[in-house]
Amino acid sequence: MIFRTATRQDVPALVALLADDPLGKGRETAGMEAYLQAFDRIAAQPMHQIIVAEKGGQIVATCQLTILHGLSRAGMTRALVEAVRTAEHQRGQGIGAALMAEVEARARAAGARMVQLTTDKSRGRAHAFYDRLGYEPTHIGYKKLLD
Repeated sequence: MIFRTATRQDVPALVALLADDPLGKGRETAGMEAYLQAFDRIAAQPMHQIIVAEKGGQIVATCQLTILHGLSRAGMTRALVEAVRTAEHQRGQGIGAALMAEVEARARAAGARMVQLTTDKSRGRAHAFYDRLGYEPTHIGYKKLLD
């Protein structure tokens, strides 16, 4: 398995991973052009990257990593991880743990001293996964959709 930064050509496979999920089925329904435009905006920002795990020539996992500089905690740099997905037929093989290890290595290389993420309250298996990796559920997250 190799880890690399996603390319524009990967977008259809990434969208398929995002949609192959109970929550994603209902929300990843836009046309491909919307995803390609989003990818271009992400790729244009040096503090953002989409990471893919490739196994046997197939993308089997992905996430988005964003490096955030802040004032709190004496100006600590943080890494924010979003949209973590492993292909359903590949789960339970250590791919997700390897992906998160890659995230942590890239975060450290960027000067981050903390990795933070949110996960939907309904994702019990994901909670157990992050617990096993040493992540702690220290905060309550809030979201508000804007019109």
